[in-house]
Amino acid sequence: MKYWGKIETGDNLPATPSLAVTLGGLYTDTSARIAEEDSITVGGWLQDPGRYARFFDCLRSQLRVSSRFQARSVNSFPTAAGLASSYSGFAALAGACFRAAGREIPTEELSELARMGSVSAARSVFGGFVLLPEGARAASQAFDVAHWPDLRIVVAVLRPGPKPVSSRKAMQETAEKSPFYPQWVSQSRALLPEALQALQDRDLEKLGQIVRSSYSMMHAVMLASRPPILYWLPATLAVIHACRQLRDRGTGAWETIDAGPQVKILCSAADAQKVVRSVQEAAPEARTILSFPGDGISLTSAEEPAP
Repeated sequence: MKYWGKIETGDNLPATPSLAVTLGGLYTDTSARIAEEDSITVGGWLQDPGRYARFFDCLRSQLRVSSRFQARSVNSFPTAAGLASSYSGFAALAGACFRAAGREIPTEELSELARMGSVSAARSVFGGFVLLPEGARAASQAFDVAHWPDLRIVVAVLRPGPKPVSSRKAMQETAEKSPFYPQWVSQSRALLPEALQALQDRDLEKLGQIVRSSYSMMHAVMLASRPPILYWLPATLAVIHACRQLRDRGTGAWETIDAGPQVKILCSAADAQKVVRSVQEAAPEARTILSFPGDGISLTSAEEPAP
């Protein structure tokens, strides 16, 4: 279930509940150290300090220090392409900075800090299946990694470059300019109990129908914005149709799409290779990644930033 929209309080709180699975095999590797000024590089590129200023200010407030931090981060998957790199990145950054400061922090507090950088980053510190309620300051683990070992997620990367409109900007414009935004918020609330029950029962078909409804409504709200916001490519539609064809032939393949052109497909382990082949036939340019319910944040004792 998708998060899309913020409560207008200035505290970076979600307007909708969301439910996510942490993807095993896709990760952000971040290291940090005390420095003279705040800075962060992602994949070797120095980032706009304004994007991180609020996060670092909240970090210092929580630590009760005046220290500045230098951080270096590398993603194992395309950055800013609609594959949750900001979510993973801020969760990793929060953990790395606390480690650099020589502090330990409960996971819930780490989740709250990560949320100040990116709302969905609150979920990324946990493994397994994670819930971020509407208006919540921190996420919580709904079910651990072992809850559904047979679940697989086929990630179809259809355009690895940055998306044309950032999620942050698109979310703000959608809330301000789409006439369907209030309905999106209310319908998201209504879907949550059904989604949690389907997840508890490990009911792939029921959960798949819910996630399809969620992403379809989210993108419909964006399309109704003025001007419309459209992330999908022809290859995105080709993969959506491929999933429908698989379901018509009796294979459970349930797609979901974040703010971007990439497609993630929920399926069973037994069907995963069939789904991969169908994606490659529908979109030969696609890079496919086979993922699974993964662990949350892992902290090491490394002192130097990653190269």
